[in-house]
Amino acid sequence: MTEHVSPRVNAARLGKYIGRTIRLTCKVVRSQGDTAIVQASDGGEVSVRLTQGTHLDGSFVEVIGTVNDAATVKMLACINLGNDLDMDLVNDVVELWHDPRFAKLV
Repeated sequence: MTEHVSPRVNAARLGKYIGRTIRLTCKVVRSQGDTAIVQASDGGEVSVRLTQGTHLDGSFVEVIGTVNDAATVKMLACINLGNDLDMDLVNDVVELWHDPRFAKLV
């Protein structure tokens, strides 16, 4: 079952998940061609390689993708989260996901 888990991460946690599928809730900073630069919930910038024909609608998205390196994600799917999102709250959720007190819940 754990092979289907896609942990929520921020920019600081990406490096621990190289080669794995993750979820990155982020704000779109700019998008050009097949690459987007996004701001993760902790304020760090991440480069996202978009799937062909993908256009990021809205300011906030959740990228489901594979981590290439500590600063790059290859998108598998994307969920539009609209134009208003509390990124501090999102980052709190990310950090709670990784809190060892809750490891048995994942």
